[in-house]
Amino acid sequence: MAEIKIVTEVAGRVCALPLSIGDGVGEGDDIVFVEAMKMEIPVASPADGTLKSLHVALDDVVAEGQLVAVIES
Repeated sequence: MAEIKIVTEVAGRVCALPLSIGDGVGEGDDIVFVEAMKMEIPVASPADGTLKSLHVALDDVVAEGQLVAVIES
């Protein structure tokens, strides 16, 4: 199984984590929501798989390009 690292493209605050470790994800499913400039920006899965790990928690501040999750496909 391949591991796919998911990074955020914006800096901001993690405002929602709709999935839990072990959940199945489809391509395009939202993994994390980042609040930036009063907007909630989704970070989506690039492929089908299983959420292996989350590297952020609710209310964490993230930088552009920061690793937020890993999925196994």
